[in-house]
Amino acid sequence: MTDATMLEQRQLVVGDVRSPVLVGGPDGADEAVVFVHGNPDAGSDWMPLLTQVATFARVVAPDMPGFGGAERRADQDYTVHGYAAHLEGVLDQLGVRRAHLVAHDFGGPWALTWAADHPERVASVTLINTGVLTNYRWHRLARLWRLPIVGELVQLAATRRVLRAVLAHDNPGLPTPWLARIAEHALPWGTKRAVLRLYRSTDTATIEALSAPLRELDLPALVVWGAADVYIPAEQARLQLKTFPHARIEMLPGVGHWAWLEQPEKVAQFVVPFLREQVGELDTTR
Repeated sequence: MTDATMLEQRQLVVGDVRSPVLVGGPDGADEAVVFVHGNPDAGSDWMPLLTQVATFARVVAPDMPGFGGAERRADQDYTVHGYAAHLEGVLDQLGVRRAHLVAHDFGGPWALTWAADHPERVASVTLINTGVLTNYRWHRLARLWRLPIVGELVQLAATRRVLRAVLAHDNPGLPTPWLARIAEHALPWGTKRAVLRLYRSTDTATIEALSAPLRELDLPALVVWGAADVYIPAEQARLQLKTFPHARIEMLPGVGHWAWLEQPEKVAQFVVPFLREQVGELDTTR
């Protein structure tokens, strides 16, 4: 690619799971900024940040199994460790030796599990309404999803109209186009099934246990948090200092769970300079 801001979609197969991956920036660089979405998003939802970061760094944004355009079969591994393994496969196939992780929602546990297992390959972390959660209690929807039968009934009732209404209630500042897009992400039954299996297989204590190995790395870290998040309380932002002692924390009053979609310019003012400092200017002529 000659244009560092141009993004292209590649189809990768990790194990036996096909996954679309957006890539951009200096082609062939073995250091990349890796964007990891959460539930129920897709890699392309990072576009407001991807296009800016791709001007000075290689970027990678996969659709994770069960979400977006990735396969969502019943026989796939929808555990946190399964997602971390998928991320590893994506990075290996793309030749990414060092990763600057940018994560949101469940993308935090997925990416940070990979980081704890590959300390020599993680260079920095940027956490947007996610992280190593301490004494976390599942939000109201998650508590329902984790219940057998009840979770299935809730997902069956989650029509397009219901999803939009719930998202709008919980995220009143989220622009209508993004609200509609996120609702569409959550509609396929394969995604609903992936959500049920993910939430039921995840123990919050396992996520909290990531703190000790990651703290030893003392990684450069930026935490950006929409303070009005109804799914992951704002108090979790400060608690990231237990894992990332020198983290810079930026709170966004009145902003909800999808902070970079609700306030793209504000979030970019924090994220883009931080990543530029961590990555440095790469040779865009490669």
